[in-house]
Amino acid sequence: MPTLDWIGKKAVLNHHNEVPFHLLRCNPDLSVGEANGNMLVQGDNLLALKALLPYYSGQVKCIYIDPPYNTGNENWVYNDNVNSPEMREWLGKIVGGEAEDLSRHDKWLCMMYPRLILLQEFLSDDGVIFVSIDDTEVCNLRLLMNEIFNPGNWICTLIWKRRQTPDSRNLNGVSTDHEYVLCYGKSSKVRFKGQAKDLSKYSNPDNDPNGPWMSDNLTGLANAIERPNLHYDMVNPITGDKYPPHPSRGWIFGKERMSELINQDKILWPKNSSGRPRLKRYISDMKSDTTGFSTILDAPGNVVGTKELASILGPKIFAFPKPSELIRILIDQVTDKSSIVLDSFAGSGTTGQAVICITRLLSLRLSSQTN
Repeated sequence: MPTLDWIGKKAVLNHHNEVPFHLLRCNPDLSVGEANGNMLVQGDNLLALKALLPYYSGQVKCIYIDPPYNTGNENWVYNDNVNSPEMREWLGKIVGGEAEDLSRHDKWLCMMYPRLILLQEFLSDDGVIFVSIDDTEVCNLRLLMNEIFNPGNWICTLIWKRRQTPDSRNLNGVSTDHEYVLCYGKSSKVRFKGQAKDLSKYSNPDNDPNGPWMSDNLTGLANAIERPNLHYDMVNPITGDKYPPHPSRGWIFGKERMSELINQDKILWPKNSSGRPRLKRYISDMKSDTTGFSTILDAPGNVVGTKELASILGPKIFAFPKPSELIRILIDQVTDKSSIVLDSFAGSGTTGQAVICITRLLSLRLSSQTN
């Protein structure tokens, strides 16, 4: 398996074991209402993770993190050049003299490795981690995640369209409008809930006893050499009209199965011989009311996150905050009401807001199910 190497890697491979455990202390002056198991921890996230590990190891169902993208920008609330005084001090202490030779990417990998190692320990067997990132480090991050979480536990790379209008400032004339969310599981037990199927096309105009149905294509995908059994003439038993298969695609069913559908009156015959027979596909035949979760995220862009945060904290407090809807969509796919969610790069608190929204949604779903 290909592995990723960088200056300073040997120094951080076991650093997570060397980080001391700390006792978390509640600050009543900063607490709001009953804790109910919710915590906001202030401090270095590496120290915080090590303090939380004894309590939550193997129990977290979903982790979402939005780490520094390492773009080189040092003027944000969060330094994005891995060059803050705290980071330089940490690197000098852990990596030693080699730290002076580290590139920006070396530094970023040294920072990420021990944190991801600890995060992996938090996940339950069916747990999932989502990591937002852009093109600056996505290749390095994918290799790093493979090393820590195992390539076989990679689930998908999601694409998020963060920019709503093209950017004309780039010298090459290209507007980079998207970012990524890498998704890995703790094991192969991970399952997404999927997206609700669109049932608006289903109706029952002919009072079919099988219930609502929609007209679906009967054309297959294989030519006569690949699947000769799917290439035959369909015959309308009432009119005797023959309908040859598509010459390069055939039908989706063999003769025997097609005969069953014809006898069950589940084939829609065209009004003339130049048309194509179609299938009556019923809601009742569905094995699930969901379909696969698209890797193209249907979520609002950065501008929505900016407006959302500005309405709470005022304008220009954080640059490019994620919209809570984006994180809600991700978390909602893999959690239920009893799940523990962790964000170790909490930033403006968007994950916490998304979890609150999900809790309300789950409550509404449970209420609707009991009515």
